[in-house]
Amino acid sequence: MWSRRAAIVLTVLASLLASAARADTVLVFDSASPPALVSKIRGIDLGRLDADLEDRGLELPSRIDVALLANDDERGRDVPPWVVGLALEPAQIVIFHERVLAYPYDSLEAVFRHEVTHLALTARAGGRTLPRWLHEGVAMSVDRRWDTAGRLRLLLEMTGNPATADLTRLFASASQPATAQAYGLSAALVADIERRFGRTAPARIASRVASGVPFPLAFEQETHQTPDDAAAGAWRGYRRWTMWMSALTGEGAIWGVIVILAIVAAVVQARRRARRRARWDEAESTDGYGPSEWR
Repeated sequence: MWSRRAAIVLTVLASLLASAARADTVLVFDSASPPALVSKIRGIDLGRLDADLEDRGLELPSRIDVALLANDDERGRDVPPWVVGLALEPAQIVIFHERVLAYPYDSLEAVFRHEVTHLALTARAGGRTLPRWLHEGVAMSVDRRWDTAGRLRLLLEMTGNPATADLTRLFASASQPATAQAYGLSAALVADIERRFGRTAPARIASRVASGVPFPLAFEQETHQTPDDAAAGAWRGYRRWTMWMSALTGEGAIWGVIVILAIVAAVVQARRRARRRARWDEAESTDGYGPSEWR
């Protein structure tokens, strides 16, 4: 009986803490943001996001300025068409809402969580620069887009033994497939770092950078590895998986299985996104804010 009461008390306390996080974080929206989507953002569970960030040694910003822009908004004229969101320090995020369901994003909430994580990680680094692969890997960990489909996609795309400098070049590419591959590699690398050194490892590294330690040295002080050594270790894990599967089924069979699974995962993901888009369109029609009116 006592344990049941204790569980109830803990649940109530968790709810109060979540409410406190929601109350303490102020969301300020750009005047051009569609009201229907503003409501969706306001409905995101900030308490849950706060807990997920805290689990990684990060803090939810006290204020977040949100701009929800259409594709034809002049402010996004120089932004590549596959970029769905931007985090502009110290407190602004920009979401191109008409692009949200394009790979690798699958919901407005995922993009919001992703961009807020960028703000939180930048704050932990004291505004100092961190490698983009670390930023994107941590953000994908929080927005929970690093799933089975992402892993299968990476297995199909990964060649050679990419170093962290290769990730930087992929992110700088004008090609969307190259950028998508950079996201997958970054997510895999950060997931491996979190698995081996704890979920707060990226935040601890960022804290060292905030104190003036150069990133490569800060990374080595926390992990006792260079970033490239950590990357090589992460890729070995993927190759070990394919090696065992190849030994059991033959190399041709394993890649056939991976391709089939990747196709199935892509179809399931596409159907899920189509259903979400249909729900969005229905809600927007009901609210009186169709896409043509947002422009």
